[in-house]
Amino acid sequence: MNCVTKLLSAVTVLVLASPTLAADLRIGLQDDADILDPHRARTFVGRIVFTSLCDKLFDINEKLEIQPQLAKEWSWSEDGKTLTVTLRDNGKFHDGTTIDAAAVKANLERAKSLPESLRKSEVASIDSVEVTDATTLAIHLVKPDASLLSQLADRAGMILSPRAFESADFGQNPVCSGPYKFVERIQNDRIVLEKFADYWDANNFNYDKLTFIPISDSTVRLANLRSGDLDIIERIAPSDIEAVKGDANLAFYPVTGTGYQALTFNLKKGDKDTFPIGYDKRIRQAFELSIDRNVINEVVGQGIFQPAYQPFPPTSFAYDKKFESRQRDVAKAKALLAEAGHERVKLEIAFGNNTASQQVYELIQAMSAEAGFDISLRPTEFAALQSALKEGNFEAGQSGWSGRADPDGNIHSFVSCKGNLNDAHFCSEKVDALLEEARSLTDTVKRKALYDQAEEIIQDELPIVYLYYQPWPFAARAKVKGFTAYPDGMIRLKGVSSEG
Repeated sequence: MNCVTKLLSAVTVLVLASPTLAADLRIGLQDDADILDPHRARTFVGRIVFTSLCDKLFDINEKLEIQPQLAKEWSWSEDGKTLTVTLRDNGKFHDGTTIDAAAVKANLERAKSLPESLRKSEVASIDSVEVTDATTLAIHLVKPDASLLSQLADRAGMILSPRAFESADFGQNPVCSGPYKFVERIQNDRIVLEKFADYWDANNFNYDKLTFIPISDSTVRLANLRSGDLDIIERIAPSDIEAVKGDANLAFYPVTGTGYQALTFNLKKGDKDTFPIGYDKRIRQAFELSIDRNVINEVVGQGIFQPAYQPFPPTSFAYDKKFESRQRDVAKAKALLAEAGHERVKLEIAFGNNTASQQVYELIQAMSAEAGFDISLRPTEFAALQSALKEGNFEAGQSGWSGRADPDGNIHSFVSCKGNLNDAHFCSEKVDALLEEARSLTDTVKRKALYDQAEEIIQDELPIVYLYYQPWPFAARAKVKGFTAYPDGMIRLKGVSSEG
């Protein structure tokens, strides 16, 4: 064997012995994303896409601790009203322009002022942004805000190209700052991203292309994973967990989430005669009393849909077990309906047309019927459901939330009078005052006392009925290595690769 042959043979052995990086990672999503503009978007699956598409000032780790991303360093003033951020100096947008302090300022101002921005209430504490130099900015607050870093570790802190977001079609052709850049989107079919060669941490991202594919049927989604047409899927059906665990070609990645699934009532729909449940809290209380969350957990969740009675998960300092006092009581529900002057009440529930939601709301339909509710179900494509909620085109609607590290992120936008995700149109000056004060404090004991007071009012008025805490059961091909499931349900691909 000559030297050249020996060299080629050695290279062949090395290639066969080493992991082969897949050119394309295919990810199965439960729903299709809505608009690809972080300031205007509201879907969970959209956040999964944004995790690879748009860098943020901060990120979180698996323990929900704040980590640097585009922000290299940060510090607070003594009075807690100025956040000074130092940016990394090697960040670039996908259009080749530099990520500097002026660009970050433009993004934060857009999140506050864009008419359609759904991030306004998340950054409402920001008074002004001052550019100190090319990589340093000072974010001045109206008052201290303990939740701000958590908000800037999500869509409110995603940094887009200012040159691009002036375009009217930014949501269809986003230009961001993440490890992957936008290539194409075919609605309800796929979103394609490709690796951005000039990304500041490009060496830690191993796929040339990402393809996100919405498949609402969990059985079909899993079948595509098993066949090799998908590499990772999110939210596998609870009934499929044991099958995934028993398949040597697959890996199961469970994680308890920080969010919830709930049902929101449109309190501004119709009037008290045509839509009484929106105008009489006794009817909403009766509806909640008709539901057995444990049955939902056992029948649909197979034990992983932990019942929820509040927006804060058990891992949050704001969580309080006393709010779990409500249990199913059909007799009491009927008595409340009678007190409100009704024997039966009609209600339409709109929900995302995926397997788990269909099962959950069919159960709710059956349980509530025993108490006097005639429920009609309106399964809806998920992005269309989000539009209906935003536009108020619903009576009651499924409202899922993936959760935030700080409790403010699980409540403020949904129940404050001007909250950008307040689909219920609920408004209480007392609740607003309590939530604003809780934002301004860092003492968790004092903050919890304020959240408890706000929850007492919300539990009485019931604009939202919380159903269960959202788990994030992922499954992947066994060849996918280095994947970690995070409590926020995001798919982070740093260090992830595929063998074979």
